[in-house]
Amino acid sequence: MHVTLVHIRVKPDAVAAFVAATRLNHEASITEPGNRRFDILQAPDDPTRFVFYEAYATATDAALHKQTPHYAAWRDAVAAMMAEPRRGEPLAGLFPA
Repeated sequence: MHVTLVHIRVKPDAVAAFVAATRLNHEASITEPGNRRFDILQAPDDPTRFVFYEAYATATDAALHKQTPHYAAWRDAVAAMMAEPRRGEPLAGLFPA
């Protein structure tokens, strides 16, 4: 399994708009072939900090996610909301297999 943790910090005045745009991306992403999980996490002590847990069956499936219209729409919608560049951390999923 191919997993990416995406670390995101948004501007304080953009949190609600970011969550709304991210919900649309999440809802479409979980229907993609090869998607195993697409969890959106928000830090309880800092509402501007998010982590996306994205798990796909293969690296190819994960790469195809970035070619979808919903990903492009999300990326463009949230670009100005970012307090800093988002950072993806690739990991190999061991369990579940």
